[in-house]
Amino acid sequence: MLSPQDLSPETIAVTFAKTSRSPKPFDEIAAELTDERSAQFHEKWVVGYGHASVAEHTVLHLALEYVSRLAIETIEGNRLASYTEKSTRYQTWDGTDFHVPKEVRGTQFESPYIDTCNLLFDTYASLAAKTSAYLHETTAREDGESETAFARRIKSDATDVCRFLLPAASLANVGMTINARALEYAICKMLSHPLIEVREIGETLREVGMREAPTLIKYANCNDYMVATRNKMHDEGVKVQNRDDGADFTLIDYDQAGEEAVLAAILFRFGSGRDYHSCLEYVRTLSGAQRQELFETLMSDRGKYDQPLREFEYAQMTFDVVMDQGAYFEFKRHRMMTQTVQPLTADLGFALPKVIMDCGCEKEYLQAMRQAGELSAELAEWNPDVASYILPNGYNRRVLFTMNLREAFHFCRLRAAKNAHFSIRRVAYRVAEAINQIYPLLGKYLEVPPNETHQGITDKYFSKTKIN
Repeated sequence: MLSPQDLSPETIAVTFAKTSRSPKPFDEIAAELTDERSAQFHEKWVVGYGHASVAEHTVLHLALEYVSRLAIETIEGNRLASYTEKSTRYQTWDGTDFHVPKEVRGTQFESPYIDTCNLLFDTYASLAAKTSAYLHETTAREDGESETAFARRIKSDATDVCRFLLPAASLANVGMTINARALEYAICKMLSHPLIEVREIGETLREVGMREAPTLIKYANCNDYMVATRNKMHDEGVKVQNRDDGADFTLIDYDQAGEEAVLAAILFRFGSGRDYHSCLEYVRTLSGAQRQELFETLMSDRGKYDQPLREFEYAQMTFDVVMDQGAYFEFKRHRMMTQTVQPLTADLGFALPKVIMDCGCEKEYLQAMRQAGELSAELAEWNPDVASYILPNGYNRRVLFTMNLREAFHFCRLRAAKNAHFSIRRVAYRVAEAINQIYPLLGKYLEVPPNETHQGITDKYFSKTKIN
């Protein structure tokens, strides 16, 4: 083992890189290196000749504190990294836990912005107490459940409801583990971002990264291509005439022969010497019952936590989905898919949890949500990027994503589970229901709790799905 306590991250990366040309053991290679020689190696081979994969052996653990949840979207927008962040489900927010962007300070929007954040957090605290009291009175205790466990469950359920009020400006901590190659690109994206907060985080990450991997990070800069493309394509995008058919979940496209492709790829893998075309032609000669029997054989020995075989990735689907911001904040963590998210705006309205109405807090909730939406609309005329800060988790946004069937198994198992938040559960069930329609032979193996539907979740937890 090469210990990071003994060797710098850059030296470890060079040690691994040199094994491609040196027959020596790793510890002997490392003993010949110094930080200076490692830097020279990276300058020549990684920077000069573009062997960037070497930088992936340099791994950094970064602790980011008191950053807005809006900024976290960019921080976590890197596929090859790992993140753990403050949860809106298991922690409560203090009334001062929000970011005031530099863009609004000293402008006519500063006071309304702070006042609206205060209103959202005051309403959050008020409703947390009221919904807790209501749920305590109306929720049955489970068999054998202690008073402490019952109180903890009630608090969690109340927090699940009240999180809809937390704005994107809410401050959180996030831990990130990332390699130097991915970090360099992440910093470039941050330095190219329109928000001051995100650019400042990028500058800080570059400074911290320079202390651990100075050669590999120092060329991370603002990317003119990213900035120019964003500006030009925004101007073009606003020309699109929206059909406005009210659809909030659409299966845009899918591999119509997806189940055939999965089965053919699996036969290709285990049928030594057979080409893929022959495997596919064989699958197409099978009856539906024969295919089902093959899939049953394939899935019969799969354990509870076993991932489907990688060949499930040959079946892909593309969806256009409207979900609330709280659901999106969980959804974005599924990075083994392609996601394109629109900015968080007030245009698509917001969700109203049923418990808010049941406990008599609807007026209080609607006032806070609507004030946030009205201020966001005003801010959007001045600075649309800053306008997103003030919008709470309950506001909806539109997400385009392409996922393969293997990722769908993971997503549905995790996000449709009984202990998942009801907002993301609704999304997971809609995905599962769509898969069962297009891939019935494999869809039945999706691990979602039985006897539930996305409509059932909507009826149980939401008073209305959209309010303006």
